[in-house]
Amino acid sequence: MAEEPTTAPETPPEPAAAASTPPPGTPPASSEPSGATIPLDADDTRAQHFRQMFSGPGPMIATILFVAGAGVAGAVLVGPGVGAAAAGGALLLLLVIAWVVASSRAEADFFRHYAQGHSLRLEIGRGSLPPATPLLRRGDRRYTKCKLSGALPGGQDGTLALYTYEDTDTDSEGNRHTTYMHFTVIYAELPEVAPFIEELYTQRRVGFRFLDGAEDIFRRRQRVEHESEVVDKRYEIFCAANDDMNRARQILSPSFLAWLQDHSPEAFAFECVAGVLVCNVKGHKKSKAELDSLCEGASAVARRLREEALE
Repeated sequence: MAEEPTTAPETPPEPAAAASTPPPGTPPASSEPSGATIPLDADDTRAQHFRQMFSGPGPMIATILFVAGAGVAGAVLVGPGVGAAAAGGALLLLLVIAWVVASSRAEADFFRHYAQGHSLRLEIGRGSLPPATPLLRRGDRRYTKCKLSGALPGGQDGTLALYTYEDTDTDSEGNRHTTYMHFTVIYAELPEVAPFIEELYTQRRVGFRFLDGAEDIFRRRQRVEHESEVVDKRYEIFCAANDDMNRARQILSPSFLAWLQDHSPEAFAFECVAGVLVCNVKGHKKSKAELDSLCEGASAVARRLREEALE
């Protein structure tokens, strides 16, 4: 009697490895090679770029020829002392140019990494912002140097920008002088806030408090009084002449005033006009800590405005 063929029992398939899904808000994987330095500010990779500009025989030979040529020309045309000075000046000029180029490349490195880390759209080069608030209408010329747009740290959709406006004056002798005012700003649109309050300004205080009453006589806007002595020393807060003062005071809740006092970014200010929020600090900020702080501050202000408008 023939034996029946035996069949080996099937081995159950191994369970598929669970897909690794990063939690919401996890930055995308960097496209940089493994081990690359992730800059925390715009100076982190400057020395690296500076060294690269003089690495290799080509740049070194070109540098030696340029410096030597300047020295020989000075020595032949004037004398040995001038030749030595010309060589030193040529070397110094090359180093300064290389340092400026390296600084520019390091700054681009930083903002590229910052944009990648927060999934923001990056625009480097001269640009603009809508002239929606007084800050964005100041000066004879206005422009941005760098813009990052998308969901900012803190959760608010908007645009983070290095912003500059220029004031140009002409003196009695016809000489033109330009003053450059630099800010880092957050631009965000909050259309739901526009019907609730027309204007709200929280400005860095620049004058003496005992002059507030006299100055207010000549203002178009209403000064918003509140309960925080510390905030009053740091800020002047105004709403539009036709705004309901009670609504402005509702926005300035005790918890929001405490945030302004203890947790807002240094030298922070904001303007909200017709549903457009512009938060700012003076200077072009170029470190992760400073940019994160400003973005989170703008998100906190936007949440507070939206909460009160939708209540």
